[in-house]
Amino acid sequence: MYDFAVIGGGIVGLSSARALLERYSGAGVVVLEKESGWARHQTGHNSGVIHSGIYYKPGSLKARFSKEGAQRLVRFCQEHDIAYEICGKVIVATGPGEMTRLKNLYERGVENGLKAEKIGPEELEPHVTGIAALKVPSTGIVDFVGVAETFAQQLAEGGGELRAGAEVSGISETGDRVELRLAAGESLRARALINCAGLYSDRVAALGGVEAGARIVPFRGEYYDLTPQRRHLVKNLIYPVPDPSFPFLGVHFTRTVRGGVEAGPNAVLGFAREGYKKTDVKLKDLAEVLSYPAFWRLAAKNWKTGAGEVFRSLSKSAFVRGLQRLVPEVEEEDLVPTEAGVRAQALKKDGTLVDDFLIVEGERSVHVLNAPSPAATACIPIGEAIVERVSNLLKPGSGR
Repeated sequence: MYDFAVIGGGIVGLSSARALLERYSGAGVVVLEKESGWARHQTGHNSGVIHSGIYYKPGSLKARFSKEGAQRLVRFCQEHDIAYEICGKVIVATGPGEMTRLKNLYERGVENGLKAEKIGPEELEPHVTGIAALKVPSTGIVDFVGVAETFAQQLAEGGGELRAGAEVSGISETGDRVELRLAAGESLRARALINCAGLYSDRVAALGGVEAGARIVPFRGEYYDLTPQRRHLVKNLIYPVPDPSFPFLGVHFTRTVRGGVEAGPNAVLGFAREGYKKTDVKLKDLAEVLSYPAFWRLAAKNWKTGAGEVFRSLSKSAFVRGLQRLVPEVEEEDLVPTEAGVRAQALKKDGTLVDDFLIVEGERSVHVLNAPSPAATACIPIGEAIVERVSNLLKPGSGR
């Protein structure tokens, strides 16, 4: 019998477990992860950016947690000698049609309490072509896997139990406890459950009879690395002005803490929830998406944008043309494929993508059902907010 069980060994699950031990000293906390180690999916397959929060709707959870999360993440990295750098980024308008959106983005950043500087083409990175840009000094790069592994180490040292290779196959909330069944046949109990299963968070919620109100649709983001001799083309981070009707930022350039420069990602439907390769297909996952009416509503509304993303996935030259809008000197031979990521994007029944973090509650459980970027940046305050919800569930008189 544990006090708390956490499903998911990514950065949000580990942060939540860490926050539990900080709030409830000596509590019995177990983290259950189906993989053989930590940070194997979204945490370990992203571009490693410390996001400023400039993109997010004022008052949203993303906006609230990004700024605080970035500051606390930096302090954590300093305390534990984890690689990071606050290098800043530029968001570049390449044509007159993007100027209104750039202005709106600046105003949103100001409303979110961020410092953003309007700069002209002469102040851009040396190899960038554009007519105007925003410079966002607080953006950075970090080793998110290193952060997650340090969380795990702290949990072990603080008395938490870390169980890799422990896939949950059944959940029942009964009376004053939650009973969990593992795929290997074992059962365990806890006073409360936190679901941070990422790509499988909706399925885990369904195991416990909790209505998610949305379904996870996997989107694969494909990246290229700049060859070492061409990395000088990018000093720090270079982004296009995003389309506000689409939740992805468009292909961009990101310097990494390992010394490389990544270009991408695009965003295409994944044919498997763990579909990191174009050839990865899992019929159950694909059938689940194609039989979901909301997916077809989304596709009908965004078919043109989606077709462009698919074309860039199939054609390296098309991908390169997207990058050349920002850095014209980039050529096909300058890019080599690198590992892709898969974003767990929640899609509502009405066909709209969930834009903010989505957290729902069961009787004795809290389920994190949409936590894509900037969740890694904001992992420390998100973990604390999740624990606050758990605490409220367990209060006398809560009716739970």
